[in-house]
Amino acid sequence: MKLPCGAATLTGLRRHGVMRFGALRYAQAPMGQLRFAPPVPTSPHGEVDATATGPIAPQLPSALSRVLGSCEAPQSEDCLHLSVWTPGTDEPTRPVVVWCHGGAWQSGGVLNWYDGEALARRGNVVVVGVNARLGPLGWLLADGGVANLGLLDLALAFQWVSDHIAAFGGDATRITAMGQSAGGTNVAALLARGASTFQRAILQSAPLGRGFRSADAARSLGRTLLRAAGVATLDQARGLSAQALLHAQQAPEVVAAVRELADGHGLFGPVLDGETLPPLTPQAAGRVDVLAGWNRDEMRAFTAPGTTSGTTSGTTPDEDEAQRRFAAPAHQWAAQATQAGRQAWLYRFDGAPGMPLGACHCAELPFVFGTLNAFASAPMLGSLHADDARRLTDDMQTAWLDFIHSRALPWAPGPQAHVFA
Repeated sequence: MKLPCGAATLTGLRRHGVMRFGALRYAQAPMGQLRFAPPVPTSPHGEVDATATGPIAPQLPSALSRVLGSCEAPQSEDCLHLSVWTPGTDEPTRPVVVWCHGGAWQSGGVLNWYDGEALARRGNVVVVGVNARLGPLGWLLADGGVANLGLLDLALAFQWVSDHIAAFGGDATRITAMGQSAGGTNVAALLARGASTFQRAILQSAPLGRGFRSADAARSLGRTLLRAAGVATLDQARGLSAQALLHAQQAPEVVAAVRELADGHGLFGPVLDGETLPPLTPQAAGRVDVLAGWNRDEMRAFTAPGTTSGTTSGTTPDEDEAQRRFAAPAHQWAAQATQAGRQAWLYRFDGAPGMPLGACHCAELPFVFGTLNAFASAPMLGSLHADDARRLTDDMQTAWLDFIHSRALPWAPGPQAHVFA
């Protein structure tokens, strides 16, 4: 099927009542002299084959593959694309949800796990999935470089959506940014930048404030990584292969440098440079209505089975750490949004029997997207019963879609979190 979009005619696919348009460029390929440079915008023109799905950013295997299973996809530095799922292009009146994936700023992308077809069909919404630069190509800060390139990619993608989504039946004044884990933190960072290209936010298991690093610390890490890759400057790094840069992430001196910083952050994440990203203040939370939450057993995705034990309070160390990293920041964000006159709903995902890691980090994703088939090999789902899977999917999608449509949710706004179990 064909769709006019500005100066372009897009050829997409239709399946089960939903149209999909993939590999839509929102920026020029960040290669050659554009490697380590801010994204350069572009718009579709001429005849565009949008039947494929664009490659994801270069990356190493996910650290959570033992929990999520594998989801392979072609990789390329030419990754600044997005995909759109829409039930119809008749009138630009449908609300829009733009998905920002997690992955510790090092892995993920527009994958089958996050296929927007089921959500678009059930909710009569337009779903957008975005690829942005990851790892050293998107989040490295070295001397003379620009911070937060991956975040600038996302900002440009949201602008592209705002400019073009009417052609896909979407309403540019009703855009929800939805992010999980690092993706949720990126949504918060966009709000810290004063983003006006979306009006609502869903923050799933977002360690808000965690992962933000000072520019000095980020530059120090950047110098260490470049040395590990065998170069001293960004100009020299432009001549390296993407794989050389990726493997430098695992060099002993880089791992040691992250450990020595002892700031609780991983290798990459948003950098508070004062130019591309100011500090995260209460004003950021006050810019949009929010649905925020966490999973009860977040930390079980990161710890070996059988390594935790109970505490005198009746909770486990994992539960206590989940409260600190995920629940407390969600409560704080919701409180700040409420104080600014916004509506804020909180949730907790507890999972269901048969999930061997409980409601670990990422465990809510198959139910939010309705993509249990894509997660069929995920160890975190274990022997989950089909009836429980259908019930959780129905309950969570109903709530998410109510929020995206600006309808009242079936529980009161915070501070009390609704439990999905």
